[in-house]
Parts: sequence; C-alpha cells; structure tokens
Amino acid sequence: MNKPTKLFEPYQLGPITLPNRLVMAPLTRNRAVPPGMVPSLLAVDYYSQRASAGLLVTEASQVSQQGQGYQDTPGIYSKEQVAGWRKVTDRVHEKGGRIFIQLWHVGRVSHTSLQVNGGAPVAPSAVRAKGKTFVNGTFTDISEPRALELSEIPGIIDDFKRAAANALAAGFDGVEIHGANGYLLDQFARDGTNKRTDAYGGSIENRAKLMLEVTKAVSAEAGANRTGIRISPVTPANDISDSNPQPLFDHIVDGLSALKLVYLHVVEGATGGPRDNAPFDYESLRKRFSGAYMANNGYDFELATKTLAANEADLIAFGKPFISNPDLVERLKAGAPLNEWDKATFYGGSAKGYTDYPTLQAAAAAE
Repeated sequence: MNKPTKLFEPYQLGPITLPNRLVMAPLTRNRAVPPGMVPSLLAVDYYSQRASAGLLVTEASQVSQQGQGYQDTPGIYSKEQVAGWRKVTDRVHEKGGRIFIQLWHVGRVSHTSLQVNGGAPVAPSAVRAKGKTFVNGTFTDISEPRALELSEIPGIIDDFKRAAANALAAGFDGVEIHGANGYLLDQFARDGTNKRTDAYGGSIENRAKLMLEVTKAVSAEAGANRTGIRISPVTPANDISDSNPQPLFDHIVDGLSALKLVYLHVVEGATGGPRDNAPFDYESLRKRFSGAYMANNGYDFELATKTLAANEADLIAFGKPFISNPDLVERLKAGAPLNEWDKATFYGGSAKGYTDYPTLQAAAAAE
C-alpha cells in the first residue's frame, strides 16, 4: 500500500463530488469514425474502463469542421456526434464516473485536406506553424493559414457556445475549454502568433480578448460551475511563443477568475516534456484564481502527493499513465507496478493499445 495522501481524498468540484483528486487528462487518440468524426463504440469501453478517476476529461473535440487539425479526432457539432458521445457518458455514469468534454479549435495547426473545400486553416495572423499534423495516416507539414477576418470572430465564439450546449445534450457533467498547447485561443493570446492591429491584437488585453469572450459564452451556456479551462503558459507546443508570458497569463487568469469558472487546468512547463523549460510563477496563477487549480505535466505519485500536501494544487491530472492503466487509481493506492504504454498505438488504430491494457484484477486472473 502507498502512504496516506490527499490524492485519494474526495473533492467538491462545483456541484460534483469527486471521490479522489486524480484527473484523467485529455489525450488525443485519433479513433473517431469517419466521415462524421463520431466517437466509436471502442471509446465507450475506453472511457468507462477509466471511470474510477475522480474526473475524466475527454480527448479534445473540435467545435466545428474548421476546428479540426488531425485525422479521426471526434467533434461535438453534429447530431451524430452528440449521439455517439451520449453512449460514452451513459456508460461512464453507469460505472459511477464523472466526465467533462474538452472543446477545441486548432486554429492554424491543421491541414487543407481537413478543411471545408480544401481551404486554408484559420489563425489570428497568417503565420505558419513549424511542425507536423497527422493526416492520411502519416505526419505531414502544417498548412499555411489565413488570418481570420474581424467579422468571422463572433462565429467562432458561437461555435464554442453551441458545442457547450451539445455537450450538455450528450450528457457530460461539464466542459473544459482548450486554451493551451498552441491552438486557436492560445494563438490569439501570444505575440509570437498574433500580429493583428485591430481590437484582438497588440496589447495583452486585446490578445486575451478572444479566450475570455469564448469562456464567457461557454460558461453562460454550460454554467460556470461546470466549466473549466486549460492553459499552458510556457509550452513551446505547436511552435507557440510569447515574449513575456507572466503578465499575459496573470491577466488571463484574473479574467477567468472573474467568470467564476470551476477549475483552471495548467500545463506546467513544456507539454509532455520538461517542467522547468522556462521560468514561470505558477503560484501567482493559483493565488489569482478563485476556483480549483488542476496541475498537469510529469506528475507521478510522489510529486502529486507532495504538491497536494503543500497546497500547491487541488487536483492532479495524469495523462499517459491513464492510457496504459485503466485502473490507475487502484494501482497507485496499492503501490502496484504500472503497465508500460505502447507509444506506437497512441494515435489511430484499433483496440490494441486502447482498450486492451489489463487491470490488476484481470492480470491476476490470467496468472
């Protein structure tokens, strides 16, 4: 057995009581069913297998076709997608779980083959990302984007709002807005990608405007006590950068706190990489935010226990360990060894590396 820790204590997240403080982080798995980008029946098994997490946050799900950046990622903008997600939430709830969906618009991190009529991906400014996206079964250079017209921005906000309404119709307990990892809302916030000279460019206040407007619209639709957001202040993911992230994210979090969101999900350091890649005062964000602080990136049992004991976070998000350990909560409680993940099956494919990782119970039964 592992030593006592707050990790396994309940937490009241708005109207929802979480039985523990482990959160399954959003993890893109590229297994939605084309052409409608509907969650598959395998997804029903995948999420329900992991329902012992305090909270499940789904893989990022695009709010429109324009918002898609990778092959076979699910959406939350059509009736078919809502029906597909309803099967997931019903099964998770049958297992006693709680589940939020992550709402996503990739912005410039896309490819013309995924866009309506092969159009250019959209961005705050026509600044191409150095990097790859996953289309047609392979990693491919990201396409040249075009700058969004000022007249198009209300439509983006409406897409997020509609997605929040669809999420509730699909039975989700809440929503998480994807404001991290170099996707559209993050692109608007950063001076490395936002070169606009209108009301959405220039000053910190202007660059933060779209993220805060989207969050206001989504929280009005879903309820602030069922709305969280993910940010990643110093990640270099998807070729994102900012000349001075501390004042930018201090301002953003002040605005998010004023909206009374239920949680702030922070990727500390480089997404999926080193936690100390750049200096940043995360405690500043924690102090500024009125809701729960969810810490993410590189957490194991020891670091999670230490962080919670020091009151530096309320919830801890685990990513890859949840891929290979559907019963991660039980394994950590027992101090049991963890299954190793198979990186080759992360993106796309079948049940292999998705729903076939054994639980402790199943492994014992097979011996």
